[in-house]
Amino acid sequence: GIKEHRPKVLFVTHGESSGTTVQRLQGIGKICHENDCLLIVDSVAAMGGVPLFMDKWEIDVLYTGAQKVLSAPPGASPISFSERARYHHTGPISSVYALREGLARLADVGLETSWETHKSCAEALLDGVEKLGLELLVKEKEHRLPCVTGILVPENVNWKLVTDFAMSKYRVEISGGLGAMAGRMWRVGLMGYNCTPDNVRLVLRALGDGLTSARS
Repeated sequence: GIKEHRPKVLFVTHGESSGTTVQRLQGIGKICHENDCLLIVDSVAAMGGVPLFMDKWEIDVLYTGAQKVLSAPPGASPISFSERARYHHTGPISSVYALREGLARLADVGLETSWETHKSCAEALLDGVEKLGLELLVKEKEHRLPCVTGILVPENVNWKLVTDFAMSKYRVEISGGLGAMAGRMWRVGLMGYNCTPDNVRLVLRALGDGLTSARS
C-alpha cells in the first residue's frame, strides 16, 4: 500500500483498547522511510506494558496517554519525535510534573519487568476467564493486548448487570464494548500501578459473582 499510494504519513495504532489487540510494528518504519513516508504510532494503551523501541523500529512520532500504563493523572499526552518529524510546541507544565512521577515509577520498576508483569497478569486473567466458562474476543494469542482484555458476554447474560454488581460490591470498574461490540463484550484493563496478581484475583471474583447474580 505504501509503495502503491506513496503517502507522506502512515498512522498505526499499537494497542487498540476497544478491540483489545496489539499491532506488530517491526519493519513498518523501514518500509516507510524507503518510500519517503513518516510513521506515526499511537501507543496510548500499550506503551510500558509491551515491548516498544522507537529508534530501533524507526518510528517518527510516538505518543501515549499519561493515565494508562504510566499511571499518572489524565490530561497529558507524552509525545516523542524523530529528527525528521520534530517541531516546537508548548507543553502543559503541571501535567508534565505529574507525568514525571509516572515515568519515575516505571523507571523504578524497569521496562522489562513491567512488560513481564503485564504479560503474566494478563495470562492469569485469561486462565481465570476460561475457568469461568467465558470466551475471549481475540482468539489469536499473539494479537492480544495484555493491557486490555476483551471478554465476550454470554448470550443469556445482561452485561450491565454484571458490571453494576462488580462496582457496587467490589468497587471494580469493568468497561463494556464500543461501537458494534456494545453490549456484546467486557473490557478489563490491567495496566501500570493496578496491574497486580491481587487485582487479577479481585476482578475474577467480581466477574464470577456478577455472573451468578445476573443469572439468578
